[in-house]
Amino acid sequence: MAEIILDNMQRVLEAQRAAFMGELPVGIAGRKDRLNRCIRMLAENSARFSAALTDDFGHRSDDVNLLFDVAASIRQLKHAIKHVDRWSRKEPRKLDFPLGLLGGRGWVEYQPKGVVGVIAPWNFPVSLTIGPISGGFAAGNRVMVKSSEYTPGVAALFAELAPLYFDPRELAFFSGGPEVGQRFSALPFDHLIFTGATPVGRHILHAAADNLTPVTLELGGKSPTIVGRSADIRQAAERIAIGKLLNAGQICLAPDYLLVPEEQADTVVGAISRAAAELYPSVIANADYTALINDRHRVRLEAYLEDARDKGAAVIAINPASEDFAASNGRKMPLHIVRNVNDDMALMREEIFGPILPVMTYSRIEDAIGYVNRRDRPLGLYYFGNDPAEQRLILERTISGGVTINDVLFHAAMEEMPFGGIGASGMGSYHGFDGFKTFSHAKSIYRQPKIDFAKLAGFKPPYGAATRKAIARELKM
Repeated sequence: MAEIILDNMQRVLEAQRAAFMGELPVGIAGRKDRLNRCIRMLAENSARFSAALTDDFGHRSDDVNLLFDVAASIRQLKHAIKHVDRWSRKEPRKLDFPLGLLGGRGWVEYQPKGVVGVIAPWNFPVSLTIGPISGGFAAGNRVMVKSSEYTPGVAALFAELAPLYFDPRELAFFSGGPEVGQRFSALPFDHLIFTGATPVGRHILHAAADNLTPVTLELGGKSPTIVGRSADIRQAAERIAIGKLLNAGQICLAPDYLLVPEEQADTVVGAISRAAAELYPSVIANADYTALINDRHRVRLEAYLEDARDKGAAVIAINPASEDFAASNGRKMPLHIVRNVNDDMALMREEIFGPILPVMTYSRIEDAIGYVNRRDRPLGLYYFGNDPAEQRLILERTISGGVTINDVLFHAAMEEMPFGGIGASGMGSYHGFDGFKTFSHAKSIYRQPKIDFAKLAGFKPPYGAATRKAIARELKM
C-alpha cells in the first residue's frame, strides 16, 4: 500500500505541474474560484469535520472544532478572496538616478511558483491545513497535502471530499506514516511548508535540500510568558489560563512557562489556579475541555511531571471537582502548575504541548530577559504589564517569532501580520499578504529607455572619461 501511495504522489506532482504550466498566467478569477470551493467544502461538511475531529481526539467539543478549525479556516479563505486583487498588483519601484528621469521603468510582479507541498500537523488539522492552501491558491499555485497520521479521521475526510470539489491536478491529499512523510518532503516541490515539531523540521529541511526546494518551517519550542510587576494579575491569570488550556495546551504557541516576580509568585499561581477552576469547574465531564491526542502523548506528559517531582518540584493539579483521573478511561488531563523548577527537568528542556505550566521567578526584569535569551528563540513571547519602558526593553532585548502584549496567542490570529518562527522555532512566515508572498516569486522587471545608457554612464568599452567620472562619483564619501 505504501508503495502505491508513493508512486501516486509522484504522478500527481507531475500532473499538477503540467496543469499549472498549461494554465499560465493564472488569473485572479481562477484563484478566487478555488478559494471559494475550499469554503464550500468546509461549510457544506462542517458537521462531518467536527465529528472527525472529536473522533480523532477522543473528545473535543463541537464549539472548539467549529470555531478554531472550521470557522478559522473559512475566515482565512475569505480574507484571501477579499484582498487577492490588491496583493497581485505589480509594484512600481523607484530607480537609481538618473534612470527614472531618462525613461527607465522598474517593477515587481508576483508570479505563482507552481506546486506547493503542505505537511500538516495533528493539533489543528483543518485550520493548519487550510491556511497554507489559502496562501497557495491565492498566489496561483496547485497544492498537495500530506495529512497527519495522528488524525486519521480528518485525513480520510479530506481525501474523500477533495475530489468532489477539486480536480486532483488542483488539490490532492495523501496520508500515511513516517515513510510517506519522508518521501513526500523529498519530492521536488516548488515550495514546501511544514508545521510540526522542531526535530522533525530538521529532517524535512534535509530531505528538501537535494531539490533546493524553498521551505517554510512553522515549528514550536518553549514560548515564555513574562509577567511584569505592573501587570493586572487577575486579568493576566485568566488570559494565560485560557491560552494554556485551549485544546488542552496542544498548541505550538501555548504559553510554555512563566517568569514572574519572585515576591508575586504566590499571588500569580493562586490567580491562575482560580481562573482555571472558573473556566473549567470540571474536566472529565466538561464538554469544553479537550482530550490529549493519544496515549503516547499522555504518557510523555505524565513522565515530565514524575521527573519534575523526583527533582524537587512542587506539582499542583487544578482539579476543582475532585475527579478521579486514574479511574477514567479517557485521556483528559487537568492543568498542572509546577513550581521550584530548574533546567535539569525534562519539562524545562522540551516543548510541553499539554496542560502543564512551569513557573519560574525573577528579581530583576533583566534576569528574565537573560533567561529567555539563553534558550532557543521561541515561536511566541508574551508580556503582561503596563510599564512602557519595561515593555520596550523586552521587545528590543529578546528575539522571537512574534509577540502578544497583555494576552497570549493573538498575534498569530491576525491575518495581515506574518506568522512564523526564527531559529529553532522555524523559518519563513505566512498568513495574509505575507503568505501570498511566501508562495509567490517576486519577479523583478526592468525596462531600459531608448537612450544608450551604457555609453552615457561609461559602462561601454572603450572605457574613458565617462567611466572614470562614474567611478569617482561612487567612491565619493
